[in-house]
Amino acid sequence: MVQSSKERGKLNKKNVIEQFTHLESQVGDLHRQLGDLKEQLAMLIEENQHLSIENHHLRQRLDQENAEREAADGEGTSGRPVVGEGYDNLARLYEEGFHICNLHFGSPRDEDCLFCLSFLNRSS
Repeated sequence: MVQSSKERGKLNKKNVIEQFTHLESQVGDLHRQLGDLKEQLAMLIEENQHLSIENHHLRQRLDQENAEREAADGEGTSGRPVVGEGYDNLARLYEEGFHICNLHFGSPRDEDCLFCLSFLNRSS
């Protein structure tokens, strides 16, 4: 069966249109995926900013309390920490509502954490 050039032209045009439609669909999918990634990136940047601010405030508070403790203990000249001071700081952080376990260290906690409690009980 021999096709005329007219029939081949119609088939060729149909293939081109189908390929173009398929490509258009792929571009639309990529556009949606890029939009989703952009939203996720914005959420990550916002969370990172929040955590950076929280970390800065915690460091300021820790520095302030260390300075007050050194002034009260007269420790300022030796520069050596009191034994158990690190444990006390971790226990205080836990009581203030932050994780002290290695899994979630420094992140806010809403309820008791078995890992944190295990660490506190093992250290005492």
